[in-house]
Amino acid sequence: MADSKESKKVNCGKCNKPLKRIKRYYRNGKFYCNMKCFIASKQKAAAPEA
Repeated sequence: MADSKESKKVNCGKCNKPLKRIKRYYRNGKFYCNMKCFIASKQKAAAPEA
């Protein structure tokens, strides 16, 4: 019988690295591996697409 309490797999929103519970940065509804990835993702979203 499978365990009912399986942990969720969480990946960084920018670089898609698998994250461990102790090393995750949660902002704007997504998980990031660190603040650097969050800022890079935020800047990419703010840049106008031409």
